[in-house]
Amino acid sequence: MVSDRRHLHRHPEISFREEHTSAWIGDRLAEIGCASVRKGVGGYGLVVDLKGDHPGPVIALRADMDALPLQDLKEVEYRSQTPGVMHACGHDAHTSSLLAIAEYYHSLDGGFGGTRRLLFQPAEELTPGGALPMIRDGALEGVDVIYGVHLWTPVQAGTVSIRGGAFMAGVDEFTIEITGKGGHGGMPEHTRDTIVAGSALVQALQSVVSRNVSPLDTAVLSIGSFQAGEASNVIAGNCRLKGTVRTFDKGVRDLMRQRISELVRLVCAGFGTEGELDYREGYPPVVNDELEAARCMAAAAELFGDGNVRESELITAGEDFAYYLEQVPGCFMFVGAGNSEAGAVHPHHHPRFDLDESSMLQSARLMIGCAEKYAATFSRE
Repeated sequence: MVSDRRHLHRHPEISFREEHTSAWIGDRLAEIGCASVRKGVGGYGLVVDLKGDHPGPVIALRADMDALPLQDLKEVEYRSQTPGVMHACGHDAHTSSLLAIAEYYHSLDGGFGGTRRLLFQPAEELTPGGALPMIRDGALEGVDVIYGVHLWTPVQAGTVSIRGGAFMAGVDEFTIEITGKGGHGGMPEHTRDTIVAGSALVQALQSVVSRNVSPLDTAVLSIGSFQAGEASNVIAGNCRLKGTVRTFDKGVRDLMRQRISELVRLVCAGFGTEGELDYREGYPPVVNDELEAARCMAAAAELFGDGNVRESELITAGEDFAYYLEQVPGCFMFVGAGNSEAGAVHPHHHPRFDLDESSMLQSARLMIGCAEKYAATFSRE
């Protein structure tokens, strides 16, 4: 796993461009001896069916493979060799763990029940993502349950974090274009100032969560970009705002979009400007099946001990694993990958991101353990 992970780390590819990564995974699967490999699933995705000699369920296990448009600043021998691209979220390690799982099941020579379907998915980092295209290409046909793991450096290595129900946020993005009338900075009475309108709108938008969303619900609204004007003595006639919304509930998600739309129209009009909202829904919330989350927690406790398994907090990052969970029961889990002694101290999407590579073994063991616990229950039923 370490060797595979470091190869992928040296040769990253961004979302929707994982041509060489996909080909390399196919070659590795051939080396392992996996005969039933579908390539080109949903783009550069691969689907591997490992079939046992005994009746049983079809259990899907998923890993993502894409990197980020980020310069690798780590001083390690396996740093990215592609300028401006790096694995800064652990997808190289996810892929390596799933390759090890393929090798494990292949080594059993059919000595298990049912089918283990391994999904090597492209394009998780960039919407609309790679999960939906894979689903459209049949990746979930016949699947009874699905499991996935994200190696997570905010959690200490050796720890497993799982949550039933809503787990990770739905992620939406929006752009607001404000049009007014530019002019001389010394004669503002002849203008319709979009910077003033945009500033007021930013402040008004902060009231959506605090005054429209119930205190018992969770939502985040952040403005990440405010672009207007170039000169100190010119009032800007145009302004652009960009932001993101994170929610865990469909009703709250719809409310956020409605209120943002209303405020854009009303606040901009109040300053004599016009606001146009481009709102794009991204990944839905990751909602784990309660029964499967309990099953996975039990499997993790058996493997690693009760003291190393905890219920996760809500995570406001997004994941297109959500689409799989909308189709079949399953569970998405965090395996701790943070370790200061191993240099795994930086957050995900950081140019010095790294992880404790021993977490890959824990990830592989956990997914196998969850699959086999489900298979044992399935056979009894």
